[in-house]
Amino acid sequence: MSLSPTLALASDLISRRSVTPEDAGCQTLMIERLQAIGFKVEHLRFGEVDNFWAIRGDSGPILAFAGHTDVVPTGPEANWKIPPFQPTIADDGMLYGRGAADMKGSLASMIVACEEFVAQHPHHKGRIAFLITSDEEGPAANGTVKVVEWLEANNTKIDWCIVGEPSSTHQVGDVIKNGRRGSLGAVLTVKGKQGHVAYPHLAVNPIHTFAPALAELAAERWDEGNDFFPATSFQVSNINGGTGATNVIPGDVEVVFNFRFSTELTETDLRQRTEAILDKHGVNYDLQWKLSGQPFLTAEGDLVEATVAAIKAETGRDTQLSTAGGTSDGRFIAPTGAQVVELGPVNATIHQVDECVKAEDLEILTRIYTRTLKQLLA
Repeated sequence: MSLSPTLALASDLISRRSVTPEDAGCQTLMIERLQAIGFKVEHLRFGEVDNFWAIRGDSGPILAFAGHTDVVPTGPEANWKIPPFQPTIADDGMLYGRGAADMKGSLASMIVACEEFVAQHPHHKGRIAFLITSDEEGPAANGTVKVVEWLEANNTKIDWCIVGEPSSTHQVGDVIKNGRRGSLGAVLTVKGKQGHVAYPHLAVNPIHTFAPALAELAAERWDEGNDFFPATSFQVSNINGGTGATNVIPGDVEVVFNFRFSTELTETDLRQRTEAILDKHGVNYDLQWKLSGQPFLTAEGDLVEATVAAIKAETGRDTQLSTAGGTSDGRFIAPTGAQVVELGPVNATIHQVDECVKAEDLEILTRIYTRTLKQLLA
């Protein structure tokens, strides 16, 4: 079976066992294709993570494609109907394999779109770039964030950035992510005094002292959201306390929680309001905060207009702008002043057993990327 350039490249990438932070040669393959059409490449390895920055053109605005070659673990491979690193287009027209949707399919579409655009417009306006990491599915400590720092140190500013995350819901191009909520996590240790359950007056049960504060935190209306973001969400993900015995009051309890927050609030707002509720209820606690990403939004501008128009021209669909979902590496790029959108295939099977994407959708995505390049740089 003869595959199109996009599907052949996607299959080659999927066949490489690049479980985060391993790249398994994916970036070398991409770099060879980009150098062949005139891109200059900087290999940027930080710690155990491979990254690269590739750019074509000498001046003018930069349209960057951003993405990751790493994938999440497969789980037991026996549970897959097709081996996860054996890319296969099945009778149902789906391309199966780990990374098909998240996000090796997008990477293939980006590369082929650039090859087609450069062939048609060898003297295009502005510059085209790729920012690629193998540390998006992992800690994200030595990937895009470090490349962005390197770009800033070299006075290089991205103007427009398309992140290839699988943004679509039902059909390719039906949703573009034009922003993401911020993510603020915390580990709360509530301190008490261990003792015998039959003598509670000689102990302090931290679960009991924390319970009223937890009820208030869970019921709190942190904001009302806005036209682009839903209301801020507070969620507890883990509570651990106790010795395992039924007759011992625990000495402390650990609570892990997270805020997904909108542009209506800041990290400082959330920290201060949380601590005020804990203090109000007299909780004895230690609190360790971790900001994973600030909220970002590209409400309007050339990039949104170009991608919306490209989707309409190639599919006839009116796309929906959305900020739903988790975080992405766009959170590291947007603060530099870049317009950022996420545009990729349907996300129905990402991180699942039997991950797959409709093969035809990758062809459509290639055309959407190509048309976006024409809208901005032809």
